[in-house]
Amino acid sequence: MENAMAGYRVKLLDKTQVAEGTLAFSVEKPDGFAFRAGQAAELTFVDPPETDDEGNTRTFSIVAAPSENVLTFATRLRDTAFKRVLRGLPPGRELLLDGPFGSFNLHKNRTRPAVFLAGGIGITPFMSMIRDASGAPQVVDAGRAERPDPYTIYLFYSNRRPEDAAFLDQLAAVPQGSCNFRLVATMTDMQESARSWDGERGFIDAPMLLRHLPALDGPTYYIAGPPRMVTAMRDMLVSAKVDEDAIRTEDFGGY
Repeated sequence: MENAMAGYRVKLLDKTQVAEGTLAFSVEKPDGFAFRAGQAAELTFVDPPETDDEGNTRTFSIVAAPSENVLTFATRLRDTAFKRVLRGLPPGRELLLDGPFGSFNLHKNRTRPAVFLAGGIGITPFMSMIRDASGAPQVVDAGRAERPDPYTIYLFYSNRRPEDAAFLDQLAAVPQGSCNFRLVATMTDMQESARSWDGERGFIDAPMLLRHLPALDGPTYYIAGPPRMVTAMRDMLVSAKVDEDAIRTEDFGGY
């Protein structure tokens, strides 16, 4: 891994389909590359075989936890030059990595619940936060490890169908212990699915939140997904009298 003017030169390690039309991919983690769960990084192709007006660079939320030794990302596979190149890129090819960027991070007050509202590929920063919160104990001095008070995290995760829901199986298997985690997945278009579904259906709204939360007032809310979804969720929370200072957002336009 070489340091480059635009950050680091890193190698692609592997790629995995994590939902229909959604690809997860991992690259080397450069020495000294530190980030907070929920942050993003910028990736640029080196001499790609094709390009278009959208360019050779994209910013992706990091899916991996900061403690992991590789950097994992995920993206929807639209029909653009960048996504076509990514789809065909073999392991070992170099990319330029820059970052980390962003302040979409979990609050420090562990006594305050966190409510994540995710739409589609907006799940990516939450994967990093959940992996981080449910990971190993923090080391507080040279000879002692201490498990801090656990976070309480509710994830409301909206997709059209189970086939479209990236990382759904991993989320259903998140270990309890380091954090109190509850997954509420909802599907909005089950008539188009070939699978069965026993969970919530329909768009996330205040009645759905109240079916699973003790109250709407009290948590810190995090919203990530397509811009229209982010706007609708913020408006819904404000209409339900949630303090606007308790709402944090990140939108994923064009992904």
